[in-house]
Amino acid sequence: MKLIINGEQQEIEAGTLAALLTALDYEGDWLATALNGDLVSRGERARTVLNEGDRIEILAPKQGG
Repeated sequence: MKLIINGEQQEIEAGTLAALLTALDYEGDWLATALNGDLVSRGERARTVLNEGDRIEILAPKQGG
C-alpha cells in the first residue's frame, strides 16, 4: 500500500501503525506518531489501521547538541 511517511511516499505492507513502525525498524517508547495530522498514542498504535494514502509522521529524538 502507498503511504506518505515523514513527507515521502513509500510502498509498505503494514496493516497497522504498530506494524509499520516494526517494518521501518523504529523501536522504543519515546516515539511520537501522527496519522493524518492526529496524534496516535503508543497504546493505540496496534489498533490504528492504515489505509492507502495515509500520511504518517514519526518523530524520534536525536542525540547530540
